[in-house]
Parts: sequence; structure tokens; C-alpha cells
Amino acid sequence: MSQSNSIGDAIIVCALTVGVLGYLYLKFREKQRYLDILHAERLAAIDKDVPLPELPIEPLFARTSNPPDPHVASMIGVVLLCFGVGSMIMLWLMPAMRNLWPAPLPVAFIGGGLIFASAMGPRAERGR
Repeated sequence: MSQSNSIGDAIIVCALTVGVLGYLYLKFREKQRYLDILHAERLAAIDKDVPLPELPIEPLFARTSNPPDPHVASMIGVVLLCFGVGSMIMLWLMPAMRNLWPAPLPVAFIGGGLIFASAMGPRAERGR
């Protein structure tokens, strides 16, 4: 089986690359805009002889530590398991692709593993 790359493949790769780089650029611009506003406020405070509070810059961009939802892993597991099993059935029912039916098996196993892991409970409860 020989595979050849087409112009469509190159367009898809370029589009994905531009999408990722565009997202990173927009996140950078958001941080830069915030720092510019902070700098302008500090310069205005210096002009008015107001004492400047010490502001840590790095923690402003840190993510909040909300506890993860325990149901997310099981929901993703159900979706992956159904997608994997459905794909296997679809490939098995197509006579031209019958020998490819095990290809989505890893997706189904990942989904089953996520469901099993979420059913086991948090790590703290398993250790006791």
C-alpha cells in the first residue's frame, strides 16, 4: 500500500498550524494588553505621587485551582467507548473494510478505562 500526499493534506496541516499559532498569539496579546493597562495605571499613580502597591504579576495569570468535576472522566469515557464500538461495528458491516474492524479498538479501550477508573473513585478513597 503506497500513500501519497496531496495538496489537500498540506492545506489541512497549514490550517491547523495557523489555528494553533493564532490562538497562542491572541492569548499573548491578551496578557500584553493587561500588562499595558497595569503599566499605565502605575505611571498615573507615580505622576500623582500615590504610593504603589506591590503587585505580583505572575500569579495574575495563574489558573484558579477549582476542584475537577468527578463526572467529566466518565462522560468522556462513555463518548469514547460508544464511538469506538460504533466504529468497529460500522467497519465490520462494510465488506470492503471488514479486515479493518479492530482499528478503533484502542479508542474503545481508552473509553472503557476512563469509565472503570471513574467508577473506582478518587485515589484517596482507594488507598484506604
